[in-house]
Amino acid sequence: MAFVGAFIVIGALFGSLVLNIAGVPLTLSTAGGALVAGIVGGWLRSVRPSFGRVPTPTIWFMNSVGLNIFIAIVGISAGPGFVNGLKTQGVGLFLWGALATTMPLVLGMFIAKYLFRFHDALTLGIISGSRTTTASLGLVCDQAKSQVPALGYTVTYAVGNTLLTIWGMVLIILLS
Repeated sequence: MAFVGAFIVIGALFGSLVLNIAGVPLTLSTAGGALVAGIVGGWLRSVRPSFGRVPTPTIWFMNSVGLNIFIAIVGISAGPGFVNGLKTQGVGLFLWGALATTMPLVLGMFIAKYLFRFHDALTLGIISGSRTTTASLGLVCDQAKSQVPALGYTVTYAVGNTLLTIWGMVLIILLS
């Protein structure tokens, strides 16, 4: 766990650096820095498997308990804003949000299955990663009784998380 903690701290410190270009502050943020450090740490672990081994029970704990706590905190903090949005914008906001969330996933599954002809387990891992949803990957792996879906998850998760971090800031800058 010292390996994980050290990479989170190093990544957060790196992500907290701000680069001003033409008066526009650019930063990875602490979350983006931790993500980049995680990618580097994962690569180091793949090159040298003895480096940074995390015990299996610890991984189970972080996946199960940590994920559930994270989901609960997100739900608790999003609840008041969600109710306020329904009151001010109506149920249409919720329905359009559900459509905007669902359609890319459905289209992605059809494209992966019929255009690229990926195996179903791999397709579900890819879709989970594209939405950066570790909980859905856990469910898919549990139902499949296999870790094969995780093969499709890894790259799309890293790309999706990176784009989410970078383009979120870019959109805020462009809209402000």
